[in-house]
Amino acid sequence: MKSSRLLSIVLLLQTRGRVPAAELAERLEVSTRTVYRDIEALSAAGVPVYAERGRHGGIALLPGFRTDVTGMTTDEARALFILAAQGAHSALGLDDALRSALQKVMAALPAPHRPAAELAGRRILVDPDKWATRPSSAATGPTGRRATVDLGVLHTAVFTDLRLRIRYRHSGETRLRTYTVDPYGLVAKAGTWYLVADRRGRPQLFRADRVASATLTEVPVRRRAGVELAEVWQLLRRQVEHRPAEVRVTARIRRERLDLAVRILGGALTGPPRTGDDDGAGDGDGSGGGVRDGSGGGDWATLDLAYPVLPAVRQLLQFGDSLEVLAPPEARRVMAEAAAAVTAVYAADAADAPSP
Repeated sequence: MKSSRLLSIVLLLQTRGRVPAAELAERLEVSTRTVYRDIEALSAAGVPVYAERGRHGGIALLPGFRTDVTGMTTDEARALFILAAQGAHSALGLDDALRSALQKVMAALPAPHRPAAELAGRRILVDPDKWATRPSSAATGPTGRRATVDLGVLHTAVFTDLRLRIRYRHSGETRLRTYTVDPYGLVAKAGTWYLVADRRGRPQLFRADRVASATLTEVPVRRRAGVELAEVWQLLRRQVEHRPAEVRVTARIRRERLDLAVRILGGALTGPPRTGDDDGAGDGDGSGGGVRDGSGGGDWATLDLAYPVLPAVRQLLQFGDSLEVLAPPEARRVMAEAAAAVTAVYAADAADAPSP
């Protein structure tokens, strides 16, 4: 605690010039007497600090004295530059100010920390915005099992410049595929981590929570010359967001669950919910649904959704009998099969339950 406080005093004096002892005590949450003892300790350690008494007195460093000690560890320096990579300053028109501030911080960092800070900004990106359209799928495959890879292994891979061998589960598949990839870095997109890498010289996006295992090889990474993470990420992001959906789905949902559905389904929605007599929910033409007897068309709203792959419509199972897929027929079959599989899991318990 004391060493941290002494460093804080030096940094405050270096930034502010002369500072009254009472103000230092208030900032550091200690007594004025403790501040004077700290000043004596700094002086004994060779720091040219002195105190002036009087109305305009205070504690100051000798003119011209500066230290390159910022108090930052290597990990702290990395964290600062990763945070700055998220680009959220653009909306406020502060990109130039941020760039200038980072240059000043980099200059103030101890020389041993500078390479790590600079590399962090090139290997880790944070993109806080949600996808304009839903990416390839949810984190779980059809089995519902989540991958358990340690994100630290991926982190190590992007900083050690070694090729990486991963076992990966694609959306809608149960089996794992094995790939050897050349990592560019990691991207946190709206709270979800992605590995950005080349596979056979072509850029590809791997969702981190679908990586079942990851192993570092002893082969140096082979990135394309002059290509950086930010450039590859922008290309892959555009491909995901501008990729036409392969499956268009129409569903109806009970009005009381509509707000929740809009929040959860997010980018899967292709337009606002349709309500009223013209929402198409009650035509009963046999095309895949229609309002059941007694439900009342006014109790339902119609949703238009888009999914990149057919199995992804299983996302809608979470709404139970409050939602029905109306079209296409293939999507209804997927829902029926998934519902039957869930029913089979609990069928034995239902059979053993005592009669009321």
